[in-house]
Amino acid sequence: KMQKYLLYNSVEPEDLPTLRELSTMEICKVWSGMSRYIYRQLLQKTAVEIGVGTFAVIPVHVSVEGGKVLPVERPMFILNKPLKMFYNLESDETKIPDGMPVVQPDFEEIAAETHFRHEIVEQCVQETLLCFAGALRDNKEVEFSFR
Repeated sequence: KMQKYLLYNSVEPEDLPTLRELSTMEICKVWSGMSRYIYRQLLQKTAVEIGVGTFAVIPVHVSVEGGKVLPVERPMFILNKPLKMFYNLESDETKIPDGMPVVQPDFEEIAAETHFRHEIVEQCVQETLLCFAGALRDNKEVEFSFR
């Protein structure tokens, strides 16, 4: 599934039929549903793999006042290793904790919540990720904001 995001060529408008049909508002609505789905999974200590990487809650240690170190859990997005290598990206080596379940997005559930057909939700997400991969390929700056 991840292979389709390893791009040798630029992403062309014809690669994005669903995004071209949807308004910006509708695309945001789909991703907002996706964001809520991911949030619910993270609350249950479940990681969500979305093709280009995985959202997970990672235990880390944070230094606080007085030289104390506190264990906290941090939600993180971990880019897939083959993608990092393919696009020659650098980032800290973060591992998903052993025993943490990893799921794919449940497009049916997200669709029911956002009132879109599940095919539309799935294609919207995949085409957005294709755009993301295209930006990585062309060395463009990308900003994705999740609540």
